[in-house]
Amino acid sequence: MTIEQIYHIYLQHGSIQTDTRKLQPNDIFFALKGDNFNGNEFAAKALEMGAAFAVVDEAAYYTQPDKMALVDNVLEALQALALWHRKQLNIPFLAITGTNGKTTTKELVNAALSAGFKTFATIGNLNNHIGVPLTILAIKPDVEIAVIEMGASHQKEIASYCTIALPTHGIITNIGKAHLEGFGSEEGVRIAKGELYDYLRANGGTVFVCNDYPYLMEMSKGISHVITYGSKNADYTGAPETDKALLGVEVANDNIGFIQTKLTGAYNFPNVMAAVAVASHFKVPAEKIGPAIAAYTPSNNRSQVMQQGTNTIIMDAYNANPSSMKAAIDNFIGIASPKKVLMLGAMMELGADSVKEHEALVAHLQRHHWEAVVLVGGDFKKVNHPYIYLDNSAEAAKWLQQQQFQDTHILIKGSRSTGMEKVIA
Repeated sequence: MTIEQIYHIYLQHGSIQTDTRKLQPNDIFFALKGDNFNGNEFAAKALEMGAAFAVVDEAAYYTQPDKMALVDNVLEALQALALWHRKQLNIPFLAITGTNGKTTTKELVNAALSAGFKTFATIGNLNNHIGVPLTILAIKPDVEIAVIEMGASHQKEIASYCTIALPTHGIITNIGKAHLEGFGSEEGVRIAKGELYDYLRANGGTVFVCNDYPYLMEMSKGISHVITYGSKNADYTGAPETDKALLGVEVANDNIGFIQTKLTGAYNFPNVMAAVAVASHFKVPAEKIGPAIAAYTPSNNRSQVMQQGTNTIIMDAYNANPSSMKAAIDNFIGIASPKKVLMLGAMMELGADSVKEHEALVAHLQRHHWEAVVLVGGDFKKVNHPYIYLDNSAEAAKWLQQQQFQDTHILIKGSRSTGMEKVIA
């Protein structure tokens, strides 16, 4: 069966599923494979559960020809179907990548654009080789602008997503030290993330660039349409209010004025300004942009501020790498509070640089006074430091309960696998 034939079936049903546990009646089931599972084994069950159709790539499981398609590779068929659908959509496609802030920027941009358009954005962080095509295939005909998040842990990954999403616009939030096992170095990260710029440069696209980062301005040279945002000398400028737990931004353009966000951290200033720039470029009314951004409430342990009794918890524990850790700590330093406690989980996927990066983080911490510092797991165990070391987040949670802090600001951050959100669960 050809992709065009599968697309005809997709148009009749319009909902794709790859997990039978989430299957809804009339879904089309794609039998993907993973390291520890073979989706082909579940194809017949999916049909029994009410799936309208199933796509498999092993002949032994091609048991119902009237309700199944046999393809060479299910993943490649899913990606080809997404590309076919993308080509039917004559709307702006904004791709967002970068080391830190991808998901937050995507959510802010979606909120701001939604004040003027029917917008569809990547749900959660479905930003990989499966999530990107699934996101595209979830876009309905009435959508006016699509916002696609793209993650990567190795070279050529972003380039491959661009050949499916065909972005017309793009944002690289920043370049930092993350996934060094896959990228090899920070320069490797720059090359990989820059694949988005490469695609847009070759295809007459538009980029939104934070000109507070000179390296992004350098990387964007040769792109037809460059729109800048930042703290000065940009098309869209603003100034962050940094001495409080919640970020405020004074925007200079179009009478947008002051935006009181529900985000923590001056490191979110560029993300807010990206949303301002994108929404303004697409002619969302200025009076709607600020309220839309202000109304966005972060979730999933990203830049969240919580009150727990008299204590203020800054929960930024979705993930961590050297650049995001330093940004979070530097922001914490600037918050006006006499008592500050840091609870930091180890940083993962740093390869040969891991111990060195943990040592650098400890050295940065030692330049400042803290009420207490707790370092949790991973390569923090291999670093000499004067702080409290605990093996896991469960021990950290127990320690925090025993302290009975009052009127204290507490920053909680760490890589996903350390589960630092459990510290206050």
